[in-house]
Amino acid sequence: MNEENVVERVCLLALMKKEPDETLKDIQKMLVDTGMFDMKECKAVFKMLKSEQYISEEGGLTMKGVMEAKLAEEMFKQ
Repeated sequence: MNEENVVERVCLLALMKKEPDETLKDIQKMLVDTGMFDMKECKAVFKMLKSEQYISEEGGLTMKGVMEAKLAEEMFKQ
């Protein structure tokens, strides 16, 4: 993942920070509500993240996803 993929990083970070009772759909709705993108674009980003194995089939982060989300967290802290 390169530096321009801010949207993807925000999605991964949101998944990493989600509450135990929140679902993938809850996270998608929350991200859409921010105005970052519409639901169609959001679903496309999540589909791409799944295909690149950042998100598991169950909707959680894979180890690769966790590592990228932690990098995103550090990037946003700067």
